[in-house]
Amino acid sequence: MRKRTLRDVELAGRRVLMRVDFNVPLSKRGDVTDDTRIRAALPSIDYAVAGGASLVLMSHLGRPKGQKNPSMSLKVVAYHLGGLIDHPVKFVEDCVGDEAQRAVLALKPGEILLLENLRFHEEETANDTGFAELLSRFGDLYANDAFGTAHRAHASTEGVTRYFEERVAGFLMEKELEALEGLLSEPKRPFVALIGGAKVSGKIGLIGNLLDRVDRVLIGGGMAYTFFKAVGLEVGASLVDEESLDLCRKVMDRSAGGDEKRIFLPVDTVVAKGIDDDSGLRTVSTGDMPEDLVGVDIGRKTIDVFSGELEKAKTIFWNGPMGVFEEPSFAEGTKRIARTVAEMTGRGATTVVGGGDSVAALGQLHLKEKITHVSTGGGASLELLEGKKLPGVEALSDRT
Repeated sequence: MRKRTLRDVELAGRRVLMRVDFNVPLSKRGDVTDDTRIRAALPSIDYAVAGGASLVLMSHLGRPKGQKNPSMSLKVVAYHLGGLIDHPVKFVEDCVGDEAQRAVLALKPGEILLLENLRFHEEETANDTGFAELLSRFGDLYANDAFGTAHRAHASTEGVTRYFEERVAGFLMEKELEALEGLLSEPKRPFVALIGGAKVSGKIGLIGNLLDRVDRVLIGGGMAYTFFKAVGLEVGASLVDEESLDLCRKVMDRSAGGDEKRIFLPVDTVVAKGIDDDSGLRTVSTGDMPEDLVGVDIGRKTIDVFSGELEKAKTIFWNGPMGVFEEPSFAEGTKRIARTVAEMTGRGATTVVGGGDSVAALGQLHLKEKITHVSTGGGASLELLEGKKLPGVEALSDRT
């Protein structure tokens, strides 16, 4: 771990200002429907409190666009958090101002305060210096345990760090960095990357950066059709990112060198009338797609090919479903691949999954616990593996 963590600092009698990621889904009634991100922060919260610190937590929820929106209040999250730990959790209905200041100053060692949604203030996403300075008054030690927002230079992730001498990573941040940076530095081989999802534009940089680091790249999902068109194959009525065609060609040209094939595209595809219409459903060979049908999933031959490559792997990174898995008729490819990845974990492979849709698929199949590491930050994990610096990480204190 190249950054200092909570283990590296004295906590007793300190007031810790900790950025967490409590951007959780809520029901129409306002209840937390998935508390995965809250539970992911518990080790850091428990450690700080057990170490004798008082703890001020800050987070965002949803996209209120700088306006106070009761449906995006973190009050329900404070209540939910209180039910998960043995310490009382207080809540204040703003994240700056006199009321928040009084609540912070009243905190005693072992107590926890959750501030209201940071994004009720547009200054948060603008990384406003004045707003960051106000937040900095709420602690004498800064900790960031919100990996999911680390790729954003916001006031609570980057701006506020300028006012602290000690800026440490929480345990979730540490876990994420070790798992993801480990893929780039010391992966066990063979190393296979499985990339899917709908849009190729957001992942072409990732594929390019991984190409010289992995042994195989398996490409599925909607993005495969842009690659098909880039190499001159018929794609029917499937959605194609025209602006990414040249980049796809360049990536394919790079993969052509050497003795072994490094990029694998689907050899067959499931087609249908539309992504929400399973009429006309059938499987066709790559390049034989009917003009009026849309690709919605990888076919059985592709599942076998991809599974065969995954079964050889010692390290697997997966981001993005293999088809429109939200529709039961188009979910078979994603399900089969997810089960193969989970099975390989049991055989000793290191498996890392990042991205909301991939994680959602694992959740539906109850396979999360059978993966070595499931990332809480889709965008952050992709940018890190693309080779980009994450502002929220780079702002933390280095180990000397």
